[in-house]
Amino acid sequence: MMPEFPNIILYAIPFFIISMLLELYVSIKENKKTYETKDAFTSIAMGLGNVFLGFFSKAIVLLVFMVIYENFRIFTIPFAWWSFVLLLFADDFSYYWFHRISHENRLFWASHVVHHSSEHYNLSTALRQTWSGGFYTFIFWLWLPLIGFHPGMILLQMSVSLLYQFWIHTEAIDKMPKWFEKVMNTPSHHRVHHGSNPLYLDRNHAGIFIIWDKLFGTFQPELRDEKVVYGLVSNINTYNPLKVAFHEWLAMGKDVFSGKKSVFDRVKYIVKPPGWKHDGTGKVSDDLRKEWQESVGSRQSAVGSQQPTRTAIMNEVEEEKALSSGSAIGNN
Repeated sequence: MMPEFPNIILYAIPFFIISMLLELYVSIKENKKTYETKDAFTSIAMGLGNVFLGFFSKAIVLLVFMVIYENFRIFTIPFAWWSFVLLLFADDFSYYWFHRISHENRLFWASHVVHHSSEHYNLSTALRQTWSGGFYTFIFWLWLPLIGFHPGMILLQMSVSLLYQFWIHTEAIDKMPKWFEKVMNTPSHHRVHHGSNPLYLDRNHAGIFIIWDKLFGTFQPELRDEKVVYGLVSNINTYNPLKVAFHEWLAMGKDVFSGKKSVFDRVKYIVKPPGWKHDGTGKVSDDLRKEWQESVGSRQSAVGSQQPTRTAIMNEVEEEKALSSGSAIGNN
């Protein structure tokens, strides 16, 4: 029997609106240019489109999950408090790998890039969601109905994760308490994730718990000496929702089907990271990070006795990581 769980995202829409208005009020009062009107309306439009298309994509997801659950599940996990606790971590683990692969594989980046396309960072940015990803990114969660979690539970927890991630899209909160920063995803951690700075690229993929990034080597603290620059490495400079939603799909299709290249190279344009090119002229995030390190190293040599930029930043990296990681869950 299919249990009835509420669509908490729809119920949360008034909360989203009130929170954005409050943030806007605070930013105006403190004379901060946190919001840009056209950008905010584009983000809201992307969010509304995501909700509308979600009626179709979630029907597909539910159908696939139900087929696996009814025919192939290994166990039957009951509806109990402890099963929801297990699901909280299992779902977040799935989200981490979905999110990480979405930055390392162009097929998944084509839908996820939407969320990173704004050059501003505020609560409206959280609403800038994909119109295409819901139809195929659910594959990272297929193992959950297989081991026995009911599809209704899974969809509910996925919504809880999305709801949690709304509040971390803000500059109004600097740092949370240290114990919270060690374990949970926070505005500070997620600002890093939205940075186009080479140091910050492809870091902090957490949904709810930052522990996964610390366990799998993708954690990067926000540094005082490296202000986050939001947006993409190459910004798209448009407020057109259709272009925001599909620009990377068009660019990927052009790379796959145009020009003289081998079949293997055409496939690589789908599976390789964003920025990769078959002729060796492309730069992925690791290349950009290495170039940045070499660049600040050169500036360090040029300033001589002055405080070296790279040393200051790298010392802060190590200091922040020592304070915030250790055992990812303990050491309050």
